[in-house]
Amino acid sequence: MDKRTPWGRVVTRSSITGVITVAVVIALWFFLTSVTGIVGQYRFPSPQDFLASFVRLATEGYAGGTLIEQTLQSLWLVACGFFTAIVIGVPLGFAMGYDRRIEAFLNPVFLLLRPIPPLAWIPLAIVWLGLSDGSKILVIFVAAFVPSVINTFTGVRNVDRTLVEAAKVHGAGTSRLISEVYLPDAAPMIFTGLRLSLQASWTTLVAAELVGAFLGLGRVLSTAYRDINTAMILVAMVVIAIAGAFTTILLAQVEKRVIKWRTT
Repeated sequence: MDKRTPWGRVVTRSSITGVITVAVVIALWFFLTSVTGIVGQYRFPSPQDFLASFVRLATEGYAGGTLIEQTLQSLWLVACGFFTAIVIGVPLGFAMGYDRRIEAFLNPVFLLLRPIPPLAWIPLAIVWLGLSDGSKILVIFVAAFVPSVINTFTGVRNVDRTLVEAAKVHGAGTSRLISEVYLPDAAPMIFTGLRLSLQASWTTLVAAELVGAFLGLGRVLSTAYRDINTAMILVAMVVIAIAGAFTTILLAQVEKRVIKWRTT
């Protein structure tokens, strides 16, 4: 049963269960590392070491920047690569799903590029753009591009033909068909592709930043690995998880406003 707090927020059973789960994990973590020592700190840091490394990153900085600087850099790269991918990928996927002639023209090229892993583009991106942000944005773009195209194409191709024919009977032209039939019906699948693209962006970002980055959360991971600093590695991983969850929540809010009729 949901309970509404004085701040107007809804507390559900699932959220309470989530909090309890996190608390149990932290307690078990403390027990295994700090109390019993079953897990050596050279393999996995204790909560105290984690907190100390977090404070160090937030205040003094590590691997060339503070927590804010490293996080903002990674967010910037993800945003650039992700938005570039969907600005190009969604219209392309829509066009391929809407017009079979466009699909016949573009699909062979897309099928050749699709199996190439995004990480395979890292060497070429560095050759083209050096160690600048552009090379990392390019790799993120490649990773986010494919899901946005595939899901948009699938969503448009699976639009209910009965709705399309009914709209045509009532005199709907191309613009009305797209805006009132195709887009609303394909929107859930399109947003599924955007979520997959966002996830791919974060995964690829870390890999791209592990090679030749001067700033960013991937840079923190790479430096901590060389320093054998497990606590800082875990800090970077947690910050990446939080940043990824934050952007996913933002995208979900956009989806709720765009697809108002869809229940979540």
